[in-house]
Amino acid sequence: MSRTFADLGLPHELVSPLTKAGITEPFPIQAATIPDALAGRDILGRAPTGSGKTLAFGLPLLATIKKGQPHRPRSLILSPTRELAEQIRVELAPIAAGRGLRLLTVYGGVSYHPQRSKLKRGVDVLIACPGRLIDLLEQGDLTLEDVDYVVIDEADRMADMGFMPQVRQLLDMTPDNRQTLLFSATLDGDVARLTQRYQTDPVRHEVGGDAHDAGTARHHFWRIDNNDRVDMVADVVGAHGSTLVFTRTRRGADRLARQLEQHGVKAEAIHGGRSQRQRDRALRNFKNGQAEALIATDVAARGIHVDGVECVIHFDPPEDHKAYLHRSGRTARAGAEGHVVSFVQHDQVRSTHRLQDHLGLRDGINSPSMEALFENGGEVLGKRADKPAGSDRLRSRNGSSDGGSNGQRRGNSSNRSGGQSNRNQSRRPQDGGRSRNGGGSNGGNAGRGNAGRGNSSRANVVAQDRDGNRHDVVPIDRDGNRIETVSDRDGNSRGSAASNGNGRSRNSSSRRNGSSGGGQSRNGQSRGGQANGGARRSNSSGRSTSGSSRRRSNSSGGGYQGNSSGSSSGGNTRSSNRTGR
Repeated sequence: MSRTFADLGLPHELVSPLTKAGITEPFPIQAATIPDALAGRDILGRAPTGSGKTLAFGLPLLATIKKGQPHRPRSLILSPTRELAEQIRVELAPIAAGRGLRLLTVYGGVSYHPQRSKLKRGVDVLIACPGRLIDLLEQGDLTLEDVDYVVIDEADRMADMGFMPQVRQLLDMTPDNRQTLLFSATLDGDVARLTQRYQTDPVRHEVGGDAHDAGTARHHFWRIDNNDRVDMVADVVGAHGSTLVFTRTRRGADRLARQLEQHGVKAEAIHGGRSQRQRDRALRNFKNGQAEALIATDVAARGIHVDGVECVIHFDPPEDHKAYLHRSGRTARAGAEGHVVSFVQHDQVRSTHRLQDHLGLRDGINSPSMEALFENGGEVLGKRADKPAGSDRLRSRNGSSDGGSNGQRRGNSSNRSGGQSNRNQSRRPQDGGRSRNGGGSNGGNAGRGNAGRGNSSRANVVAQDRDGNRHDVVPIDRDGNRIETVSDRDGNSRGSAASNGNGRSRNSSSRRNGSSGGGQSRNGQSRGGQANGGARRSNSSGRSTSGSSRRRSNSSGGGYQGNSSGSSSGGNTRSSNRTGR
């Protein structure tokens, strides 16, 4: 049997407006937090965005505080942004009316006079941004000496925005015996230090798994050219409707809003450079459907609480994984469905790969697909599907990767064989071979390898990545190119694919000493050593027009498949051991 808000100990005058609004069953963070908060305990809470944190701290606050005197509020809720402060007030005001409690929000960008007038008449719940509140305190408009209930909302965002000194200053102005509730997406660093200093034996409640949990949103990463981004935003908005788009700068937000209007999409921009009236109007139009797209900067991300946002688009990349989660949390709130689409340009591939690794996402970067938005494509954080063997990606220094999943990471090099170059294309491994970076092969089927002699007996040097997975260690030359060793039929290493018989490469940037043998190799011909046709992962073309390889030699093709006889276009390689890896 599910619990109700009345079961949690809330009074009837607070439960009644919740019931009228159709809110009858508490969310997990509310069910966990409210009883302890009503008992007077300090709370340290972490839950995904959109999980109901406002009611989790707001309901016990409204149930326990007393009436305030002029200039002397009884409770304080600190918010990092104007939008979030206003959203908290809007959500709590109908419930507070049942007890006759007075709420006030104070933030910058608006006149001081209305705020001073309400403080003079008396306020019970003060919802404030740190900067404006300190201004009012310094001007003698209020005191925090009667505050016995403090909430710090989005504490990690406070730290990110540099507000921690102001937060500590404000807490020092409140009584030591206050009750303090702190909510944050992460509980380490500055947030942990704040907890140690200002909370007493807090009860810790965490809901939603690890910090990467961002609800049920499905995440997509699309590789797209800069000139195509506006058209793609218009297509997504046209298909999904209510869409929140994040840009890096204020000017970028205004420009994108104008461009979408030219595409027939109703769009509003919201950022710190606009007046409070403009920001309120933009948010209001987005909520009531008059605007299909809301273009925002990161500063506004935490304050946007709109139900029914179908899609979030990262038009510009976020600063880090925290900003990504903050942005993405605007959709799929409270268990609803939603999609998060990130636009990735060519110079953003590496940083996007690092972001995906941090978040535990393995689907890679794909071509734009509107179908994926309607067929449950993408990936849910913390719930990634099992991948085929060999699909985990291991990147080299030049940005390439191995793996066989859809939309794998692309490399910067092109493997040439027989005049065929498959650049930035990956294929699934078949018949025991591994396809890396889509290197083509003239002598066999691309993406298919035959296990060659000596591979099973070669001693592999392994290392562990940060996830504890074991990987082969591949040497890298001074130019950042990967160099693969070639084994003979006895399993002995005969040198590197990027070097010739004397350790020199005429056509490769590599200068690593490699195979044993007496001859020199020019353009794919070997005289007593080994012929390395395509100098894998190097800057060599390794092409041969005559192309015969004399005496017994080991030949590794232009790609990882090992089905070709070097890069020879016309000759044959006799008595060769083909190494397909």
